[in-house]
Amino acid sequence: MQAEASGPNTMTPAQSRAARALLNWSESDLAGKLGLGEDFVRNFESGGREAPSGQIEAMRSVFMTQGILFSQDGGSDGVCLSEQGRGEGTRVDALNTENDR
Repeated sequence: MQAEASGPNTMTPAQSRAARALLNWSESDLAGKLGLGEDFVRNFESGGREAPSGQIEAMRSVFMTQGILFSQDGGSDGVCLSEQGRGEGTRVDALNTENDR
């Protein structure tokens, strides 16, 4: 069983499914952006396999470059879509400690 998200650079299977839904992406779409197999995405999102943290962070990063924002408030993990900065990620001149949250 997949562990729950526990830090700023983690993501739950439910957050991944929700982020894909907001972007109208299939498992195949996400896998293509990651350069990984569709079975990796399917296994992670079903909770059937514990993925290496680097691969989870890569998925999270792909979503964030498309405007997905992750929240972890009071035990409730969520996602939303922001149009600000969509497709750009964080620019080097805008990096600060607040970007780590």
